[in-house]
Amino acid sequence: MRSKTIITTAGRPDPLTYELAEIAGQELGFPIVERKKRSVLRMQREYEADVLVAGKDRYELFREGMEQPLFFHPNSAAFRLKRILKGETDPLVEACGLTEEDTFLDCTLGLASDSIIASYIIGGKGKCAGLEADPTVAFLTKTGLQKFPASFEALASSMKGIEVIQTEAVEFLANQPDCSWDVVYIDPMFHAPIEESSNFKPLRQAGVHTSLTEKWMKEALRVCTRRVVVKERFDSIVFEQFFMQHTIRPNTKFHFGYLSK
Repeated sequence: MRSKTIITTAGRPDPLTYELAEIAGQELGFPIVERKKRSVLRMQREYEADVLVAGKDRYELFREGMEQPLFFHPNSAAFRLKRILKGETDPLVEACGLTEEDTFLDCTLGLASDSIIASYIIGGKGKCAGLEADPTVAFLTKTGLQKFPASFEALASSMKGIEVIQTEAVEFLANQPDCSWDVVYIDPMFHAPIEESSNFKPLRQAGVHTSLTEKWMKEALRVCTRRVVVKERFDSIVFEQFFMQHTIRPNTKFHFGYLSK
């Protein structure tokens, strides 16, 4: 990942895209560069920088080596939420033991798919917050959660119920009081990709990726009142490493583990 990022508009800019570029520039502090009909690839090469494009409908992040840009979309959360509305269960909700009015801290927010589900379950009287270490990814998600044109009300309200905090997870946890969140959730980038999850490939190439550590788990357990939940590949060693209760999900590539108080 390059350390430099520039902001530009869509290929055919208009007043709206200029305004959106300005908003991103103020939020992130990156310089705004006129598009001048150049391709994104050409701009990457000329400025030796990653490129954040402000389009009419969304922001797109192009980083070196990415085959597709990263942009916000609720992804699987939309159809998972529809299943919940039909009375079906969701594995995240079961693993976390989530109920209405809970507080839920997502330490690895990414594009917020799991937090959207948590936000719906805990409702307006609960609290749902997500931590994202990468400033640009945090901006994409924060903006998308507020602006994405949701196709049904439950999705719209759930997205708007998430507070996005741009910070490193262990540092944030270390400054939280004991027993201040009901559930602390950790979904580190899997040690090996799941090929079926191709929609997460840009995020894998863009985000800040760290492994689960003793300090991370210790702080998470201190901060939670009820449970620390970890999502990982079925063949991950972290479930045994941290002596978690391991929820086996037959015929699935990712499992949940948790520590309870």
